[in-house]
Amino acid sequence: MKKDQLRNATIYALKQLTPEQKGDINHQLHRHLVTSTFWENATTIGITISKGFEWDTYELINQAWRQGKKICAPKCDPKFKTMDFYKFQTFKQLDEVYYHLLEPIPSETVYIAPSTIDLLLVPGIVFDPDGYRIGFGGGYYDRFLAGFLNQTVSILHSSQLVPSIPKNTFDLPVQHLITEEGLVR
Repeated sequence: MKKDQLRNATIYALKQLTPEQKGDINHQLHRHLVTSTFWENATTIGITISKGFEWDTYELINQAWRQGKKICAPKCDPKFKTMDFYKFQTFKQLDEVYYHLLEPIPSETVYIAPSTIDLLLVPGIVFDPDGYRIGFGGGYYDRFLAGFLNQTVSILHSSQLVPSIPKNTFDLPVQHLITEEGLVR
């Protein structure tokens, strides 16, 4: 299958989950992530603000704050398809931008250099066992990952894991994959 076909089929399947199913899966994903050594060792965590069918990141953010960790989220530049991360301490420091995404308000938050992000949660829709992913198609994370040297992880339902996906030369794998069953990679 082509990337668009895999992306669309997976999004459709994820949208079919009942709220109860999604809640149970979120709970398992969070439990496996926050007990991982890479989460426990991280001081600063980069994360997107989830919406719609995506796996919940709000509870992960709250958990990180309770543990005294710094949380930063991306502010995207659609013109150049790049992103910078900003540390925020309250959800009130986020603003709704294009596609109803929530991003940090730069004037109310603190820029975080990529080298100081210990753990980056990379969003995606479809993954293969080697950590390659199909995201939303903008290429923001592939550009960012090209210069990122620290730990990366994605949380996903086992149905999002397929034997192989089409790859481009600029695609970069995520180091760790966590499903509801635990650490895959």
